[in-house]
Amino acid sequence: FSQEEAKLFFQVIAKRYEKSAMILTSNLPFGQWDQTFAGDAALTSAMLDRILHHSHVVQIKGESYRLRQKRKAGVIAEANPE
Repeated sequence: FSQEEAKLFFQVIAKRYEKSAMILTSNLPFGQWDQTFAGDAALTSAMLDRILHHSHVVQIKGESYRLRQKRKAGVIAEANPE
């Protein structure tokens, strides 16, 4: 995200904070979010404070369904060729 896009996303989170439910998905752990949001650690920290307060975090582990389908179709190489 650019700095402006990161700020706009933060504004959405801040306006919805403690007013209504949100469902968010991400393929990145929270520790890498500051790299995504224009490298702005302060903005990311404030955003995560609002997102994680009263939250239920569901972590799903496993191989990407899309990548598995591409491997099966031969579009990309196997994960662990032996």
